[in-house]
Amino acid sequence: MGLSLKERVFTALLGIAAASGLTMLILILVKATNVFLPADTKFGIVFDAGSSHTSLFVYQWPANKEKDTGVVSQALTCQIEGPGISSYASDPAQAGESLKSCLEEALALIPQSQHQETPTFLGATAGMRLLSQKNSSQARDILAAVSQILSKSPVDFWGAKILTGKDEGAFGWITINYVLGMLLKYSSGQWILPEERILVGALDLGGASTQISFVPQAPILDQSTQATFRLYGANYSIYTHSYLCYGRDQVLRRLLAELAQRSPVARVRHPCYHSGYQATLPLAPLYESPCVHTTDSLNFTQNITVEGIGNPGDCVAALHRLFNFSSCKGQEDCAFNGVYQPPVHGQFYAFSNFYYTFHFLNLTSRQPLNIVNDTVWKFCQKPWKLVEASYPGQERWLRDYCASGLYILVLLLEGYKFSEETWPNIQFQKQAGGMDIGWTLGYMLNLTGMIPAEALTQWRAQSYSIWMAGVVFAVLTLSAILGAAAVQLFWTQD
Repeated sequence: MGLSLKERVFTALLGIAAASGLTMLILILVKATNVFLPADTKFGIVFDAGSSHTSLFVYQWPANKEKDTGVVSQALTCQIEGPGISSYASDPAQAGESLKSCLEEALALIPQSQHQETPTFLGATAGMRLLSQKNSSQARDILAAVSQILSKSPVDFWGAKILTGKDEGAFGWITINYVLGMLLKYSSGQWILPEERILVGALDLGGASTQISFVPQAPILDQSTQATFRLYGANYSIYTHSYLCYGRDQVLRRLLAELAQRSPVARVRHPCYHSGYQATLPLAPLYESPCVHTTDSLNFTQNITVEGIGNPGDCVAALHRLFNFSSCKGQEDCAFNGVYQPPVHGQFYAFSNFYYTFHFLNLTSRQPLNIVNDTVWKFCQKPWKLVEASYPGQERWLRDYCASGLYILVLLLEGYKFSEETWPNIQFQKQAGGMDIGWTLGYMLNLTGMIPAEALTQWRAQSYSIWMAGVVFAVLTLSAILGAAAVQLFWTQD
């Protein structure tokens, strides 16, 4: 006796389900290809505790890394309110408290699941180096206070320490060459070392120190000025030196103190301040810095009246007295104060206060040296009332731009030995490649070399057309099974 209609329909539906299910499995297993999903993004936080202010930077990079170093990008920058942490010598706890608002902003950006594995570091620069010289216990108290706050936060706290000037210079050099694509570049679907790399030098002018870092043409003769490191599978050796007390703020303080010591009365005629400027200042704060040398005859309880005379020639002469150029006489490879320096070579990027001063003076478009010099001198000769009227809302630093501009010229030309021929090689920049130029990115790149890489996650995947076909056969299989079940349950035979 043959099969009934119900049995034939039921058998057909089961056959369809089996065939479409088998086809779906073949598409999934045979037509699939191996794909690698991107590794998780890693984050890092660096506090730049400078002499005049503190900044927070958040960096990110793929966890799998390239040639043992992370491909790092800047995700956030936050300016912390208030002065640099070295200013909290009398209230160290407040130095730690000041970091909280920017830290909260950083933690809001980073996924909460990654907070505990986010390396966080605070690096203090020349302001704290000076405080450590003046009062080491106060410097330790400040570092302890910031460490207490950061160690309590849900991050992987790597510590707070005072950077050496050599590290600050070397990390700044790494930063600028990285953001310009000199250390690594993306080509033909992969990261490679650039074939023709013209490495650039770094010029940093902070509040308390200045750094010069570059690759010289000849071997470095003084090993104390040499920094070496390995990034993206390549080794680097650069010249770098940091001059403590030659940052912008300390030079301005030393300049005023030097003029006060030369003045026989409590009225100081300041050649770097604009004519018509006048202010009464306490004398004692000038001598709080280890950079300022004192004489026993001074009465620190008195005030001094400072009167601007707007004489750029006398200003340059006064700035010269802050350097010891005679110590380099007869030495070819020497900058100033008897410090070894090979001749400058290649392109340079000047940032921090180099940039801020020249940006104010509208001199960041690579103008020729004679134009730069003429612009600074003319600005210095403007009456104070005209300067005030021309730049409303900029009173805080306005009186100092003349001295700063002339100081930069003296430092670069007579200190670092740039010339009219090599001056065009200097670019004054705040950012490059969308990232701030400074030591923090260089530090993070170096740090990523110490963080283990994570392997890419391997998955089986199909092309879009194969995936769509698989979905169709899956639906067909399910429909056939449901149809067979319905036939079995609800079809009644006569």
